[in-house]
Amino acid sequence: MKKIIVFGAGLIGARHAQSVQNHPACHLIGVVEPNTELHSDPSIKYYSDIREFTAFVDGAIIATPTYLHAEHGKFAAQKGWDILIEKPVTETLEQAQVLNQVIAQTGVATLVGHHRRYHKRIQDLKNIIKSGAIGNPVTATLIWAMCKPDAYFKGNWRSTGGSPVMINLVHDLDVLRFIFGNICDFRALGSAHIRKAGRVESGAVLLAFDSGVTAAISFADTTPSPWGFEAGTGENPNIATTNQDMMWITGTNGGISFPSMTKWGGAADWSKAPIPHTLPYEITVPLDEQLNHFVAVMERKSDPLMSVLDATKTLDITLKIDALLTQEEQR
Repeated sequence: MKKIIVFGAGLIGARHAQSVQNHPACHLIGVVEPNTELHSDPSIKYYSDIREFTAFVDGAIIATPTYLHAEHGKFAAQKGWDILIEKPVTETLEQAQVLNQVIAQTGVATLVGHHRRYHKRIQDLKNIIKSGAIGNPVTATLIWAMCKPDAYFKGNWRSTGGSPVMINLVHDLDVLRFIFGNICDFRALGSAHIRKAGRVESGAVLLAFDSGVTAAISFADTTPSPWGFEAGTGENPNIATTNQDMMWITGTNGGISFPSMTKWGGAADWSKAPIPHTLPYEITVPLDEQLNHFVAVMERKSDPLMSVLDATKTLDITLKIDALLTQEEQR
């Protein structure tokens, strides 16, 4: 049994704790959470300060606000604990570089929680593109749009740092990196005209990949749309499921939409209508699959699907896009 401690009891931390409790190879030692109002599960031992915790653990899951990731990651690494750290890996590139150095010095195993890589459908989608089933990939179009409740931003760090770029778009950027490889160029425009809270809340991003593929992302956290990864896949119990597609990929021999896994083909040119075919797929719980992988990483039976070093590359492009969007909005 792997003894696990979770840092953070917020929306994602609570889900991690539940996943650990349900895992046959893991034992939840406790949850570190300074906000006692979040000490809500009687089956969990809570600690208000990590200094209260003295027991041995095998691994730490860090699900605290992003600005604390580097501090908590270094603390865990220096304790010799293997680490699963939520995305974004850190708040800044400098923090990520320091964390990478500490990890190299301590030799702990690490994994970053870009959990969408653990959806079987995403892995299948990547393999379909790689196999040439739709020819050479040409474009990708992605929508992430939902209406976050006002309570999401009140009385916490999101009131000033709650832009969907670093919280949500980082996931979509990583999915596109996972499927298509390195992003070599981008353009972005943002807006904050609905809430007027001083943070970018909607916009559009254009991406270019080394392979020649281009992608367009439309995003907003102010609109109750049916299009978004969480809504389409039903992965988040806090977000209503719509089962609507939210990503469309075109290739020289057809295309495919996600998450329905509808493959379009059979047309050589515009004189013939493409024929749709829904591919079979398996629904998995990504946080559970990620925890399975974390156990294998802790046991040194597997390399991390998303290392701190790889996550730093996703962080780099996301920070650059966020900076450009903020700059454009302030003009």
